[in-house]
Amino acid sequence: MMEPLVYIKGAKVPASQAHVAIFDAAIVLGATVTDLARTFAGAPFRLGDHVDRFYRSCRYARITPPVSRDETERICRELLQHNGALLAAEAEQAVVLFISPGELSVYAGSAGGGDMTPTFCIHTFPLPFYLWRHFFDEGAHVVTPSVRQIPAACVDPKIKCRSRMHWWLADGETHQVDPRAVSLCLDLQGNVTETAGSNFLIVRNGVVISPAPDHILRGISLVTVAEICDELGIGFEERNFQVYDVINADEAYLATTPYCLAPVTKINGVTIGEGRPGPVFARLMAAWNERVGLDVVGQIQASTAPA
Repeated sequence: MMEPLVYIKGAKVPASQAHVAIFDAAIVLGATVTDLARTFAGAPFRLGDHVDRFYRSCRYARITPPVSRDETERICRELLQHNGALLAAEAEQAVVLFISPGELSVYAGSAGGGDMTPTFCIHTFPLPFYLWRHFFDEGAHVVTPSVRQIPAACVDPKIKCRSRMHWWLADGETHQVDPRAVSLCLDLQGNVTETAGSNFLIVRNGVVISPAPDHILRGISLVTVAEICDELGIGFEERNFQVYDVINADEAYLATTPYCLAPVTKINGVTIGEGRPGPVFARLMAAWNERVGLDVVGQIQASTAPA
């Protein structure tokens, strides 16, 4: 039986043979740059934008990928094609890129550097839509934990990385309130930032508002929302706002690659707007559906958990 292929350390190997050493900087230091794209009807969506962002993150982290940007995109497409052929016809995939500085010569934290060869991996997995179905059946609930977003003065949020201990701690608090809630971190001044895997947006008086771009990762899905707003004549602003503004918003959303755009109907247990997807959400999703050639919400709502 064929199994999915993984690109790692310059070769395509069966997934069961793809491994990262325990003394890799990804494990010892949590030093890993990453990105993720998805397919619609089997075709990758904005893959070039994701690869471009990955290479910008690598440059910021001073990790040089061992292959060119174009070669990376080619490998992504090849893996999606090969691995997709092993899945059911209706399945969609995510393709993940990650890179670390490489294996440490001495297991001694930051003292174990030296001449290192980056560990570069590309792999895919089927998107588990059933995990997010409740977002569209009842709306997402976001909770603001005491854990704050890492300040941009420490790590610029425009780099997409896996140094995410603060999100693990945030979820530990959030899930004591609601096991299915999503952590929405604030910055040190109390401004809303983002979640671990999505951008956060509100709608007020017909205008879509995103947190200021200097303390969030401006996701590809957020860029897509901004483009759709421009096409539809919907106002789009990027500025600071607080929990007060979320509570008094007309609508709120999570924007992310796996499920595109999901309605948020509660924050800290307080209902947002009418407590259900609003008219701006319907317009945005209709335009998104047209872009990708399928019913995004319908695809998610039709999903079922594995037997």
